[in-house]
Amino acid sequence: MNKIADNISKIVDDIAGDYDKGRPIDKTDMFSQPDSDVIISLIGKLQRIAFPGYYVDKNNKIYNIKTAIGAVTEDVAYNLNKQIALALRYDKKYMDASEETILEASENITVEFMKSIPLVREYLDTDIEALFVGDPAAESKEVIIMCYPGLYAISVQRFAHVLYKLDVPMIPRIMTEHAHSITGIDINPGATIGKYFFIDHGTGIVVGETTEIGEHVKLYQGVTLGALSTRAGRGLIDKKRHPTIEDNVTIYSGASILGGDTVIGHDSVIGGNVFLTKSIPANTKVNVQNQELRFDGGKVQEVSPTEKNEWFYVI
Repeated sequence: MNKIADNISKIVDDIAGDYDKGRPIDKTDMFSQPDSDVIISLIGKLQRIAFPGYYVDKNNKIYNIKTAIGAVTEDVAYNLNKQIALALRYDKKYMDASEETILEASENITVEFMKSIPLVREYLDTDIEALFVGDPAAESKEVIIMCYPGLYAISVQRFAHVLYKLDVPMIPRIMTEHAHSITGIDINPGATIGKYFFIDHGTGIVVGETTEIGEHVKLYQGVTLGALSTRAGRGLIDKKRHPTIEDNVTIYSGASILGGDTVIGHDSVIGGNVFLTKSIPANTKVNVQNQELRFDGGKVQEVSPTEKNEWFYVI
């Protein structure tokens, strides 16, 4: 007796009937929202535009760089335009708009995005410089471009941020979550980030949507720039929930800085494992003191809180 054969028809009927309840998970139209696979492929093409000598289409021989970049640029514009048109249907402003209105809006957004690419590359060049100058393990700038997950996460976020500022739904988050899944670095597309941004190691970094980061800022692994509380839920939309980090700030591994009113003054250093929910003035060093070392024998040795024992946990 084949129980699967006897029951499969009813099981399918029950599952199909469960799609009739009107919940978000019951949506069955597979072609009315942006395609994650297409958007992820666009990230790769944007990397080719940003770093033409490093991300190469091996299926084609390149004799003329302008011709090659022209082809990939047109490809990005064409496919991004289609994805934006689908995404705009999820914006309240366009839910009842005509197809003509949506197509016009998507074309305008696509043009503005494509025009922004030289500026994004300008910022990325400064990020590479910051990584090269700040990381003695960096053999060359070429190694940074080819290998560093921090630069990859930053580059994807910078492109996604342009779309975020152009009020494109869904697509910016798909982009940054893809980078998050690859690198372990979670930077919301809404975060505003200045030039010369430095991420070393990077795994576990979280940067929230309303974070503002100045220039020449360094983040090490495990840093959280987050919200102080999310208990208000949807009531916090459009509120400043995440901290402001001014210029020339270094934040070492494991530090958490929380709250929309929290400002880290310029030229400050935040040590490893520090937990901050209040602002600090410029030129301030914040570090954890009175560390304890515990041994199996039960003996406890307390580290004296002297300047020599500032704990920044750099790796």
